Amino acid sequence: MMRLQLLKQSLNFLGVKRISLLSHVYQSTQRVEYKPIKKVMVANRGEIAIRVFRACTELGIRTVAVYSEQDTGQMHRQKADEAYLIGKGLPPVGAYLHIPDIIKVAKENDVDAIHPGYGFLSERSDFAQACTDAGVRFIGPSPEVVRKMGDKVEARGIAINAGVPVVPGTDSPISCLQDAQEFSNTYGFPIIFKAAYGGGGRGMRVVRSYEELEENYQRAYSEALAAFGNGALFVEKFIEKPRHIEVQILGDKFGNVIHLYERDCSIQRRHQKVVEIAPAAQLDPHLRDRLTADSVKLAKQVGYENAGTVEFLVDKHGKHYFIEVNSRLQVEHTVTEEITDVDLVHAQIHVAEGKSLPDLGLKQENIRINGCAIQCRVTTEDPARGFQPDTGRIEVGKVTGH
Repeated sequence: MMRLQLLKQSLNFLGVKRISLLSHVYQSTQRVEYKPIKKVMVANRGEIAIRVFRACTELGIRTVAVYSEQDTGQMHRQKADEAYLIGKGLPPVGAYLHIPDIIKVAKENDVDAIHPGYGFLSERSDFAQACTDAGVRFIGPSPEVVRKMGDKVEARGIAINAGVPVVPGTDSPISCLQDAQEFSNTYGFPIIFKAAYGGGGRGMRVVRSYEELEENYQRAYSEALAAFGNGALFVEKFIEKPRHIEVQILGDKFGNVIHLYERDCSIQRRHQKVVEIAPAAQLDPHLRDRLTADSVKLAKQVGYENAGTVEFLVDKHGKHYFIEVNSRLQVEHTVTEEITDVDLVHAQIHVAEGKSLPDLGLKQENIRINGCAIQCRVTTEDPARGFQPDTGRIEVGKVTGH
């Protein structure tokens, strides 16, 4: 009876409104110590820091913010129970990337766990390792999994080994322009250069003819080097006008992995997602089954733990190809929460504490799609300056719909 009450409380904490109570609690042969988290630091700022603080407050967990000198007055600092300056003398981005300061603040203030948010250090395996070495839990995958998924070439190899289809491409970073020429001779144009050690559209160039090859190779290399400190590139066949579908996954320390269905992020600008829709509209049910099954299979292949997203391209013939794994919580996680009634940040924290997904009422047969959710990104750009990034106050807004 006591165990039943605890399970009900866990379900309430997760905000799972339409998931039936399990008749049997999951029993694992793997020994995982349950250690409750009492204080969480968010190594980030802005909306995602506030989002995690909210979840922690709902779970009765004390919160710690870090901030740069320039962000002294920012809202995320006020929303936390404690706040500490990091990166003194550094520019804002440099401050949030300064691992020694973040770890120092965590250790000096009895922080149990660090949530990286998204961006900044969220996909840095050295940061995940630094947390582990300091005796602070990293709310995310293991350092080794973060490293493997962050290396696009290695992630591609893992997908192939798991039997998940991939876009035709080089098995390792190319070493020179001639490698790209040989690839294009085999597969034809268009092809695409991609940074091997980063994403977000940087170091990415589409090439449609031999005449464009050398210039785009040099540009992609320079962009990747400037953005990620490593100019390594790999080459893929470019899929024309694909749908971009991503599947939300969640794993625990016991080897359980579930999916929470998909999001469609096909509407993009400069390789940045602009509109996210969950679930994907008019997606063939058989294709949905293949996408979700392949996502779980890939995650189990690497022993994936905590939240993550597996991304695919779907061509005009309905064939899907794995492209990458984001080993973190994504900006767009909220639309998945809306259609599944699962609070992903609550789940992340509970998994980091050592709870299993079945303990939390999260078994695949209990996850259902209910309704539809859409998220749109607002980009501030100046049309008079070639749509360069800009800042300013939004004073007038209009939403239309039917």
